[in-house]
Amino acid sequence: MPLINNLPEHWDDNVDLISIGSGIGGLSAAIAAHDHGATVLVLERSPQVGGVTALSQGQVWIPGNHHARDLGIEDSAESGFRYLKRLSMGYGEDEAISNFTANARVALKYFEDKAGLRMNVIRGCPDYYYGLTNDSVAEGRLLEVEPFPGPSLGEEWQAKTRLSPQVPYSLTTQDIADKGGLAAMMHWDFALMGERIAKDERCAGSGLAAYFVKAVLDRGLRMETGVNVTGLIGDGRRVIGVRATKDGREICIKANKGVVVAVSSYERNRSLEKTLGNQLDPESMLFSTIDGANIRLAGPFGAKIARVPEISMAGFSVPGEETDEGLAVWRSAMPIIGLPHHIVVNRQGKRFGNEGFYRGFYYTTDLIDGVTQTHPNFPCWIVIDSQAREKYAFVSIMPGQDWPEGFGVVADSIEELAQKAGMDPQGLAETVARFNANAEKGVDPDFGRGEQPWAAWMTGDKTYKPNPNLGPIVKPPFYAVELSRMGRPASPPPASRSTATPMWSAGTKNRSRASTPRAIRPRGWKPARSCRAASPTRAA
Repeated sequence: MPLINNLPEHWDDNVDLISIGSGIGGLSAAIAAHDHGATVLVLERSPQVGGVTALSQGQVWIPGNHHARDLGIEDSAESGFRYLKRLSMGYGEDEAISNFTANARVALKYFEDKAGLRMNVIRGCPDYYYGLTNDSVAEGRLLEVEPFPGPSLGEEWQAKTRLSPQVPYSLTTQDIADKGGLAAMMHWDFALMGERIAKDERCAGSGLAAYFVKAVLDRGLRMETGVNVTGLIGDGRRVIGVRATKDGREICIKANKGVVVAVSSYERNRSLEKTLGNQLDPESMLFSTIDGANIRLAGPFGAKIARVPEISMAGFSVPGEETDEGLAVWRSAMPIIGLPHHIVVNRQGKRFGNEGFYRGFYYTTDLIDGVTQTHPNFPCWIVIDSQAREKYAFVSIMPGQDWPEGFGVVADSIEELAQKAGMDPQGLAETVARFNANAEKGVDPDFGRGEQPWAAWMTGDKTYKPNPNLGPIVKPPFYAVELSRMGRPASPPPASRSTATPMWSAGTKNRSRASTPRAIRPRGWKPARSCRAASPTRAA
């Protein structure tokens, strides 16, 4: 397929590599390119850098890494390859999986040695599917950053490097785990949290992004915010630059060696969420510029879309919480729905999955009943009792804090709760009675909740016996909060690489890419010359 020839009359700037996006995908590309002799320009559309990386928990999964080895944990890249291949269900490409598992540990070592990155193993944190295969491990593959000193970015970039409104970025996952986990928020070290906030010491994804911002600044690389890349420029043979708008005027920048498109997903574009993601009216935890620029930019140059089966997330927004853009803060329900005294039910009042293991549970929310052509499990509601309110934070609503007016429904009986929420009262009463009887025994014969080690570690209450994920719902008043669909995670399996250059796509979901999986390549289709797809180390 011939490429577009849309050369400008003149160039406003000229560099070797343009990196579009300032998460760790774009920044790591910029750092590596500079270290190998290229001149680099990072362009960020929003007013702040750090991208979606900065909003995340910042956990990075790397099999066979040197930190695990130093702890005496036996693991290898080969084992990681077999683990991912098993989980891919045939949708993955061996080349892509091998590229990731072989080189992720190399990239980790490079950025630690050359860019000042500091990471540690999250002790005790198992693979999501630990126990499913012999190639899963009890700990060692999930890493996180050491706290990053925000003031070291300098006054300008300290303020311009994004912080997460959803994640407690002043504590590491290890800090939280050592104090009982997500369920034990009341036992977290708030003195340490306050000290770090006062010093602006950043953990989680906010810290991970900051390490890469600092490495860019230390190298003196150009990084500009408020620049909206509106299109790629080709000469008929390859991509050689970008068009962008800055301060209300159009500029054209030449890229002598390549363009990296590292702009995450399309969660703020509801049309793409519906047509590509097959999600109906999803909400988003992300900022407004995450609207599918990867597809808009790369599509005209022949890049294709690769999709794998993926889950819909679910979450809610607490009244009165807003982002710095004035948007509602949407929070994932994943950290709480697996706790004791919590269940999720559909309009029939029935549970429909294992709430403690989100990878299994969220597939069921989009289930289609082909007989009735309905989604039987949507809408759905979190149902809790007053024991849950007394013991656990409802994400941002602390025990003892007043329940926000107009947030969900509250009732003195299960039947009344169902009526207020719009569920079947008899169905909910039957579900709660069955759940309670089994929870007292510490078992869930319906869905196996609490049987996965990761679920107990991440979404359970480690102090609760006999099962950290199960507790009866018996104490009034009762609460129900309707869940909304949330945009899918923006971290796909790593993409494979074609031989053509010089355009790359990094860190996107349902990503634009030049080499689609062999199993779904259209007959006669060939990769566009000038396109390569790549993905950074995964930030969870």
